[in-house]
Amino acid sequence: MSNMDFKDFFSRQSDIYLKARPTYPDELFEYLVSISSSSEICWDCGTGNGQAAISLAKYFKKVIATDGSDKQIKNAILKENIEYVVANAEDSGLPEHCADLITAATAAHWFDHDKFYAEVERVAKPNAIIALWAYSEAIIAPPIDKLMAWFMYQFLENYWPDGRWYVRNSYETLPFPYKPIKTPQFYCKLDWSKEQWLDYLRSWSSYNNYVAKHNADPLVFLLPEFNKLWSNQEIKRITWKLHLKCSKVDEKL
Repeated sequence: MSNMDFKDFFSRQSDIYLKARPTYPDELFEYLVSISSSSEICWDCGTGNGQAAISLAKYFKKVIATDGSDKQIKNAILKENIEYVVANAEDSGLPEHCADLITAATAAHWFDHDKFYAEVERVAKPNAIIALWAYSEAIIAPPIDKLMAWFMYQFLENYWPDGRWYVRNSYETLPFPYKPIKTPQFYCKLDWSKEQWLDYLRSWSSYNNYVAKHNADPLVFLLPEFNKLWSNQEIKRITWKLHLKCSKVDEKL
């Protein structure tokens, strides 16, 4: 896949993406390093702004973080042992057999899977681990959750790129040609204001696709009811369940 083929759903909102996306729990990265045979090099593909790379860098000597979006990489979180590279997940440019761990955080559903897994097998060291994960719909409170389900999957239904449906299916239908490792359950948990939540909605590909098509803000259809459920002063706990696919690259199905 060339850069011309790269499915770029996030460059337009790359500045807001950095501040508006959930961070991942330390327990996830502690687990991944615990099952890796070495902690020399991690390849984090589809890194976006580096939300996962910055945590992986605590545990690996070097993280090579790639993304097809130049704008996302320009907004990335810098750390001395992270090397950011503009490159597609299917054609990373990494040396052969260099990575101990290969990760894709809320990104693998956008990839060309056959080409990506071929690249994984080229880049992976013997006994390397592959870990792909995404978070699904947030849990806030039942009335808000019901309203958000309407907004996400009814109002914006036709504005989501196709890969998003792998996430809605909890990654169960995501192509994965390796013998899965049974993993613990992990969650993202954050305490956010209403404005932080609305910024998260503005970072969605569906939101930006709607704006691009209609030159209008879809939040105007959400806010009248939403404002009754969440005041400007309130901080709410938000929980996203993580769906993790994990395996040794050597162990094909």
